[in-house]
Amino acid sequence: MSDPAVHVLHDNPEWIVPFAEAFEAAGVPLVEWPLDGGMLDLDAEPPQGVFWSRLSASSHTRGAPHAKDVARGTLAWLESWDRRVVGGSRVADLEVSKVQQHAALRRAGFDVPRTLAVHDRALLPEAAQSLPAPFITKHDQGGKGLGVRRFDDHDAFEAYVAGEDFEEPADGTTLLQELLVAPEPVITRAEFVGGRFVYAVRVDTSSGFELCPADACALPGETAGPSFRLDPTITASTPLIRHYEELIADLGIEIAGIEFLTTTDGRTVTYDLNTNSNYNPAVEQEVATPAVRQVARWFGELLDAERGSVPVDAVRDAA
Repeated sequence: MSDPAVHVLHDNPEWIVPFAEAFEAAGVPLVEWPLDGGMLDLDAEPPQGVFWSRLSASSHTRGAPHAKDVARGTLAWLESWDRRVVGGSRVADLEVSKVQQHAALRRAGFDVPRTLAVHDRALLPEAAQSLPAPFITKHDQGGKGLGVRRFDDHDAFEAYVAGEDFEEPADGTTLLQELLVAPEPVITRAEFVGGRFVYAVRVDTSSGFELCPADACALPGETAGPSFRLDPTITASTPLIRHYEELIADLGIEIAGIEFLTTTDGRTVTYDLNTNSNYNPAVEQEVATPAVRQVARWFGELLDAERGSVPVDAVRDAA
């Protein structure tokens, strides 16, 4: 059997590049495990090491429509062998369903947007009558702002649903959601590694909702950097951040990016819970210890714990 390593399950090799560089610099062996098919011998023992699921809700947009199913089966197999998994089965289910994210946030006491989950396209116009215009749509299995559209009246929405431009959601579920109005087109994303706060970024949404911070997400001829700025006013002692840390601990999420905004009427609304993150290079250059390096170091500690060279509690305390 090969030497223990960190095995990263993913559906997008472009997103792995900065992590591969950071892991190599930290001396932590990283092995890619693409979620694009392949085969599992369910009676065979998995490799030794730590497993990291970077399943993305937007995998179906990159030619991997069955990535979430491959991930679910692989994670169940790994967990049946008691392997150390970051982003396991429960977390993967949260990643690919905004309905589940909304339920978890609401149950934990966060202010969340009024939302309807509609599983039948034909019911959408009638369901939308429950929300005052303007309102927005989203896809339950989203990521990258998939399906996010604003509608200023119900007639325009009905025409959209009946027309050829209607965006079919990957899992058949469209969300109808109240429009949250902020004093300026800005949201905040808080990043967590090992269950602990790393930093927060302010994101300019004036050009749309494709909020993936990585350069690999930028459109041809564009860069993602200018829209993302470090927000030093938010720290680990900010009450909202402490509440987020309690939430992800309860849900078993160890790497996360949580998005929220403050509305014109003073609400602080949490609307998105991402169970993995890509980090913006411009923001990473502003901080003393970039998040990507913290990820590599933390996984190195987890791997050492699996090898038995450091106590598990030491890894938890160092996170």
